[in-house]
Amino acid sequence: MKDATDKLLIVEDDPGLTRQLRWSFDRYELLFAENREAAIAQLRRHEPQVVLLDLGLPPEADGVGEGLETLAESLRLIPDTKVIVVTGNGDESSALRAVGAGAYDFYQKPVDTDVLGLIIDRAFHIWRIEAQNRALRQDVTRPMNGLIAVSEKMLKIVRQVEKIAPTSASTLLLGDTGSGKEVLARALHRLSPRAESRFVAINCAAIPEHLLESELFGHEKGAFTGASKQTQGKIELADGGTLFLDEIGDMPGTLQAKLLRFLQERVIERVGGRHEIPVDARVICATHRDLRQRIDGGEFREDLYYRIAEITINIPPLREREGDAVAMARVFFEKAAAEHSSSLRGFAPEALTAISRHDWPGNVRELEHRVNRAVIMADGKMITADDLGLDELTGNSESELKLNLRQIRDDAEKNAVEKSLGMSEGNISHAARLLGISRPALYDLLRKHQIDTA
Repeated sequence: MKDATDKLLIVEDDPGLTRQLRWSFDRYELLFAENREAAIAQLRRHEPQVVLLDLGLPPEADGVGEGLETLAESLRLIPDTKVIVVTGNGDESSALRAVGAGAYDFYQKPVDTDVLGLIIDRAFHIWRIEAQNRALRQDVTRPMNGLIAVSEKMLKIVRQVEKIAPTSASTLLLGDTGSGKEVLARALHRLSPRAESRFVAINCAAIPEHLLESELFGHEKGAFTGASKQTQGKIELADGGTLFLDEIGDMPGTLQAKLLRFLQERVIERVGGRHEIPVDARVICATHRDLRQRIDGGEFREDLYYRIAEITINIPPLREREGDAVAMARVFFEKAAAEHSSSLRGFAPEALTAISRHDWPGNVRELEHRVNRAVIMADGKMITADDLGLDELTGNSESELKLNLRQIRDDAEKNAVEKSLGMSEGNISHAARLLGISRPALYDLLRKHQIDTA
């Protein structure tokens, strides 16, 4: 989707090609330059998000030195700008040099404006994702800090969290392992009136059954062998704050009844104790289990389920969150690069394609681990799909993805034309008005998509 502030700088000294590009990309705010000096002036004045740069610039139009210098100076001025370089036919080595120097992508002449348009559209999309994440990182006190949401599914969940957080409602987070349940739980805490108090987390599946009761409820001195002193449990420590019970679906049945009593009465008794201790804690639970199935199997109490699930949030797996994987990968890269003092510049285009196409069975956790490993092991200046271990997992190349995107756009265009003809009962003038185009333009679309109006 085009933004009102989308600016595209075209650095090209061929007047004919400049006219073609002006006509093809007028959906953006266009800026033009014929040489390095003019290009840098436009960059300083307008700070465009995307630059289309011909490497063959005067005074050495037959070489690439001037173009590469323009690229380097552009990235020094505005490192976040996406520079797409255009080279002569067959000059792939210069394109690869440019990508190695930090260019976002490249395209070879002769120009196919449809394919080039897809590259430019994607560059703007990536720039917007990165801008959103820069804004998140600039405000470290933001309650949603740590939650990277670009997809509509996750943005909807963010809005749910913002509504739920100020209440005391018990919340159940459902999602696959590694999908970010604890990140959401912490966001609920930070947005709540309890934000200044403790956030206490415990994984019910990670602690042996004979120790879990003591971990949750605490114990008195002498309650069992080795209990040499009185110890508060996690529930008691969360008094005034938030208690996060991760993997609640794995809690033993013997403890479910005791937890239910706490949720009903808001009091606990330590192991070996005889006094009721009032505790005011908000309870957030999470699990990757199907609790309904466990209830049917007698493994989970139905009355406890209704206590912990006043509000339920279903977190989709990463493979269903369009755009989130690439956005997260960039954030994880910056974190890992700083941690390991890496001089890597980012991801190669095919690596981003691989990230967007992988199913991520391990969800966010798998993505973070792969990026961290790639930062440590990569040999070049950019992380490749092979560095991520995704070269054999993605199946399709970047060029195939572009062709698929083009087909999607054509299908949508054809559908719009057919719909307008249906609404206008075949009246060409009326259909053109509905589409916001001229009659000749509509006739061109009819021929292009082989639509019969007879």
